[in-house]
Amino acid sequence: MWKIFAPASKRLRIAFITFKPALMTVRSFFNKAIILGFMGLVGFSLAKGIYTESFLGIVLALVALGAGIYFLYVLAKVKTEYEAEETAQ
Repeated sequence: MWKIFAPASKRLRIAFITFKPALMTVRSFFNKAIILGFMGLVGFSLAKGIYTESFLGIVLALVALGAGIYFLYVLAKVKTEYEAEETAQ
């Protein structure tokens, strides 16, 4: 978290705190909250479709669940490719 910069003269050292890790933690929290909220709504719609015995409601809830899971799969795949590309540079 602390970064120390030493200029060419080596007499003056400047230390300051960077807030990037804190911002990344907040961003990660919001992403997880959005995903959890979406999956909660899908679960609720699936339960409501089962309760009302609506075939179309159940099918649409399962399609939404499949789309959400596929999105998470693609997101994880892109993240690993990006990290591999970043470490290669």
